[in-house]
Amino acid sequence: MFKPHVTVACVVHAQGKFLVVEETIRDKATWNQPAGHLEANETLLEAAGRELWEETGIRAVPQEFVRMHQWTAPDKTPFLRFLFAIELDAPCATEPHDSDIDRCLWVTADEILTADNLRSPLVAESIRCWQSGVRWPLEIVGAFN
Repeated sequence: MFKPHVTVACVVHAQGKFLVVEETIRDKATWNQPAGHLEANETLLEAAGRELWEETGIRAVPQEFVRMHQWTAPDKTPFLRFLFAIELDAPCATEPHDSDIDRCLWVTADEILTADNLRSPLVAESIRCWQSGVRWPLEIVGAFN
């Protein structure tokens, strides 16, 4: 039976900057959106908010749904990644609570799109999707019961 990993991610934007989390993977600093796996007994929105807080220390809720990506990683791991948008008034201080996160950075879209240290190609693709302006109300991914 096919059982893809279900993950959530947030494009967090403020005054022309995007929030990335940096973590060391195989001795290399890599960038990602605040992201992680859906846990048992939580909704996609709860997972997105939890991951944002764990990885950045920011308490915010997704405001819009951007896209769902079906992706197979180079190691053949299948993923369904639900991408949300959060707009903040200004870049804010961060304090990661996840020991896997080395630091958080506020960077431009161009810095992400030209970076050679992205955790996966979905990091840049998420920025391109956000830039397209196509967004959906959160009800599109509503929980049943």
